Amino acid sequence: MAIILSERAAKHICQQITRRGKGLALRVGMKKVGCSGFAYTFDYADEIQIGDQLFESYDAHIVIDAHNLPFLDGSHIDFVREGLNDLFKLDNPNVANMCGCGESFSLKESAEI
Repeated sequence: MAIILSERAAKHICQQITRRGKGLALRVGMKKVGCSGFAYTFDYADEIQIGDQLFESYDAHIVIDAHNLPFLDGSHIDFVREGLNDLFKLDNPNVANMCGCGESFSLKESAEI
């Protein structure tokens, strides 16, 4: 299992953790929402929980819980500017389709929850 983090995303994670004054990693997950089924969630983890998988790249850490890991395996995480917004963007090989608004996605059959 692997999650690839860009240098730009790693730098942003480290800056945000420093700004917060606490935290160990960016927690990446998924939740059921929207017209296509799922959306990514991002939060900062102050502790590593049982079942969490920790990934490190460019001195930054990402945490993904065991339930979400199979659906995020192989993803590349970048931090980009789109218009006026700065955001984490995932290139996830397990995604089958994105909705028209780009907020939600469906998973390939082999990756369905």
